Amino acid sequence: MTELPLLGAAMTTATLETLQDFILSENRDLEVQDFFDCDLLNGNWKTVADQTRKLLTGYTGRLGIHGPFWGLNIASPDREMRALNTRKHLQGIEVCEYLGASQMVIHSPYSAWNYNNLDNAPNRSEYDRVVENCHDTMKDVVKRAEDCGVTMVIENIDDIDPDIRCALADSFESDAMAVSIDTGHAHYAHGTNGAAPVDYFVRRAANRLQHIHLQDADGYADRHWSIGEGTIRWTSVFRALAELDSQPRLILELQDKNGILPSVAFLNSLGLAR
Repeated sequence: MTELPLLGAAMTTATLETLQDFILSENRDLEVQDFFDCDLLNGNWKTVADQTRKLLTGYTGRLGIHGPFWGLNIASPDREMRALNTRKHLQGIEVCEYLGASQMVIHSPYSAWNYNNLDNAPNRSEYDRVVENCHDTMKDVVKRAEDCGVTMVIENIDDIDPDIRCALADSFESDAMAVSIDTGHAHYAHGTNGAAPVDYFVRRAANRLQHIHLQDADGYADRHWSIGEGTIRWTSVFRALAELDSQPRLILELQDKNGILPSVAFLNSLGLAR
């Protein structure tokens, strides 16, 4: 790379009011996180979205949102729950269309339990069942996302296998479905459940990867610490990212938003990003 990659951040609209200059000065990638709140989606979410749009006047960067996820599983075996999942994710796409956002983060349906049990059935029937349920849940959402120019990126949550949600994304055969990595989730899976390290997750995703949540952690829990506070090997992560052509959005997703600017400074000091 001739130029260090530009970092973006995830935040609510309220936090954007305090970090507006940081985002707008270089049109950094932004992920708005108000709209995973199902109570907000069921209410007057346009009031918040209007404030978001006001704060982003003149913004030309890549805008995304985190879609709804609390209590949702896109592979639910219950048909009625799948219908609810469809409705909630369609609400997320509606927000994207209203804001002009081009990306929405959704959660992987796979768990550590799946990793140990999907092969505990003959003829890959459990693999097929999960994929079929996901397609039943998301087929209308994918069509709506295609129509709106939105790409959904499937984030690893409790995934041990770095390939399985990549295969799920590919199965839709649509530009509206791609892959995300959360570095802290991958590091938790590595430290606690014996998964591969974070840079392996990046390499296995390859150019399917269009989004990454950058957070530091200790391999034990989902810390969302500032970069440098945990034990992730950041040089290896950015070395793997530099091999990609997909230009994934590099989104700092920190529990303490006061850590965003120090995290940028830390990665810059290592010559990894700015």
